[in-house]
Amino acid sequence: MRAPFKRIFGRESTQTERYLTILIIVYSLVVTFRNPPFFSFETVFDLIHEGAPTMIMAIGVLIVLVSGGIDVSFPAVATCSGYIAMKVMWALGLDSVLFMAVVAVLIGLALGTINALLIHLLRLPTLIVTLGTQSVYRGLMAAVLGTTMYPFAIMPPSLANFGTMNLFSVTSASHTYSLSIFFPILIVIFVITWFMLYHTMPGRAIFAIGSDAEAASRIGINLLRTRLLVYGYAGALAGLAGVLYFAAMQNVNPVALQGFELMVIAAVVIGGAKLTGGEGTLLGTVLGVLLFQLFQSTLVQLGLASTWSSFFFGIVLVISLAVIYYRQRKSDQRNLVFRVG
Repeated sequence: MRAPFKRIFGRESTQTERYLTILIIVYSLVVTFRNPPFFSFETVFDLIHEGAPTMIMAIGVLIVLVSGGIDVSFPAVATCSGYIAMKVMWALGLDSVLFMAVVAVLIGLALGTINALLIHLLRLPTLIVTLGTQSVYRGLMAAVLGTTMYPFAIMPPSLANFGTMNLFSVTSASHTYSLSIFFPILIVIFVITWFMLYHTMPGRAIFAIGSDAEAASRIGINLLRTRLLVYGYAGALAGLAGVLYFAAMQNVNPVALQGFELMVIAAVVIGGAKLTGGEGTLLGTVLGVLLFQLFQSTLVQLGLASTWSSFFFGIVLVISLAVIYYRQRKSDQRNLVFRVG
């Protein structure tokens, strides 16, 4: 009889996934011991609502890392796409969050496609290209549209209402807990990405070019087409995440998320994605982002300032990387594989 995990995911859980699951459970128990109300539906629902935009961006980052690249432009793509979409919506005299989301996804797709073309045609490192496009996207938006922030009182009503929309509510003796509308959106994106990565030829191509782009090209994989898929899809997800982020924060701030890219990339790497490409799982990404969200929202309940979140998250990142690459070296030694550098 197969284990429940294998029946659901069709594979064995990785050591990283098991390690993160144990760490999250232990940490949650510690927080619950110090603050018993933490263990509640309210906590779970709040984590989903606050973490959904980050999770969507992280899924895009995972696709890029698996392909062997590093994209640091996705926060700029997210905020620029959402802000431009809102301006377009207002210019047309509309107030529809669905219209805004569609426009933001299309803008994100276009910006991601630009990343892919520059990476492929210029043959420059992905980090350099996306570092440059990040500044270009933000600078061009600021020059053309400005960087005016729109608080709750003057942001589009449909966007503000969307941020408070719920699927259902659970009522206890003294509280009412609501599950955000973001949850089904996140599930749909998770399923689509899972199917694409593990059950389609383009998904196999993404893993192949991440493992060895030259070898993948020799067996007939189209590198340009695959990179267009990777960065276009990551850009589209970032555009959607930008709309969700503005809705969740209940304000439209076009300069938000600056410096956020490194923490999201770190969360995905903690989840088991290799910086060298060719390896990573969606579940590991979910666990890595969940750990990040827990540190962001619960350290105050342990009597620590929220600024300590980066410190503890950094410790987990260093330990995780040390364990991952130590196992890799041991595996290489057993298989008589020698690497340069």
